[in-house]
Amino acid sequence: MHDYADHDATALAALVREGTTTAEELLAAARARAAEVNPRINAIVRDLEPPAPSAPEPEGGRAFAGVPFLLKDLHQHLAGVPTSGGSRALADLPATETATVVQRWIDAGLQVFGKTNTPEFGAKGVTEPHLFGPARNPWDTDHTPGGSSGGAAAAVAAGIVPCAAASDGGGSIRIPASACGLFGLKAGRGLLPYGPVYGEPFGGTATDGVVSRSVRDSAAMLDVLAGPTDVSPFLPAPGPRGGYAAEVGRDPGRLRVVMSWRSSINPDPHPEARAAVERAAELLAGLGHEVVELDTPPVDDAALGRSFLTTWFAHAAVTVAQARAATGCGEDMFEPDTQVMAALGRATSAARFIEAVEDRHRHVRRLAELHAEHDLLLTPTTATPPPRVGAFDQPAVVQGVQKALLRARGGGLLRFTPLVDQMINENLGWVPYTQLANLTGRPAMSVPLHWTPEGLPMGVQLVGRLGSEATLLRLAGQLEDAAPWFDRRPPL
Repeated sequence: MHDYADHDATALAALVREGTTTAEELLAAARARAAEVNPRINAIVRDLEPPAPSAPEPEGGRAFAGVPFLLKDLHQHLAGVPTSGGSRALADLPATETATVVQRWIDAGLQVFGKTNTPEFGAKGVTEPHLFGPARNPWDTDHTPGGSSGGAAAAVAAGIVPCAAASDGGGSIRIPASACGLFGLKAGRGLLPYGPVYGEPFGGTATDGVVSRSVRDSAAMLDVLAGPTDVSPFLPAPGPRGGYAAEVGRDPGRLRVVMSWRSSINPDPHPEARAAVERAAELLAGLGHEVVELDTPPVDDAALGRSFLTTWFAHAAVTVAQARAATGCGEDMFEPDTQVMAALGRATSAARFIEAVEDRHRHVRRLAELHAEHDLLLTPTTATPPPRVGAFDQPAVVQGVQKALLRARGGGLLRFTPLVDQMINENLGWVPYTQLANLTGRPAMSVPLHWTPEGLPMGVQLVGRLGSEATLLRLAGQLEDAAPWFDRRPPL
């Protein structure tokens, strides 16, 4: 078991290829570790028997042959297996088709043996669905592993798998990577395919990916996933000629980095958030990069947050309607917060929705202005250390008012309460930095460079220009060499 945890996915695949170990032995090790720790962290919510690849054996073998792997229980469909999305409404509805990215993972030789915990429909930065109960952070089980890929991050941090499937529609790769001391890269819009069921979920703001313990694993996974299909909405720009994995270890050159810990949503982030980004700035400067600080937030993230939530509410309304149509279930099968979001979405006019979508361009232009002078934007990944489990539960009085309005079909009245601003402050207050990359379609990564005195991880985020995944990976590899994190493990 100790040997298993000492290797990343790239190394495990190499051991299988050279005959030092077998796929069966690796899967047994992963399942043994899951049996040991999953009761304490609630990361895996569905067990599976690994499906066989459907594609012929490629020349040189499968990139990750024999490596144990976990899917996220949201959008990542495996035909014949339910994808609950963390919702009671979908818990028993089998998927009819396998998602494109899932098939690519399987064809790369990964042994998919389970699905990981996620909040209902991925709508929160913490993973506490009523269906499965909360996932817990291996560094301190009283705290959240973040969300919405919280189960995935908890499983990787706990040593069940070296990397796991994740997705990111507002920070859902980077937030749990930060909370669990992992590396997390969100690719730019369109680089990774969706399909065949979905085109571009959440209006193109969401993408699949992984959380991992090593930069090279994330880079190699990008090579596995990147590239369009016949149903892709557009053709993304080609990646580096030798592939993304080859970029790790290459000199990124001298980069110009602009740093900011400031936020309109949370003007007073936790001192550890500032400490994380300041330490990263010192490390970057020591590596020869130019770092300058902004004295104002890089964008109006309060306005960005309102636009983000406006579109999110509308998508929640559609998602709930689709789930009800597919299952015939009632509204009471959804969590109260989901019901509120769906009601707000139904009360949103088409004009307001389009206005919120069009507002993204303002943030694209502002970020482009920063990138005209600087290669990367450096921020904390989160504004606070990982919160305690249950920290965002609504008080009983507030829940009662919401239920009364919903029962009276007065969901539209919720727009005239302080609820939306409250949701921005509470749900985005600890994660105000990550939505920018989603709404602008830019690649971004969280790098695990800081731990609090209490032993909780806090990552830093770097946002690049459109198409800068290779630059981010080169820099991440340089940071990994300068401040290694692979051997830091939680006391679980």
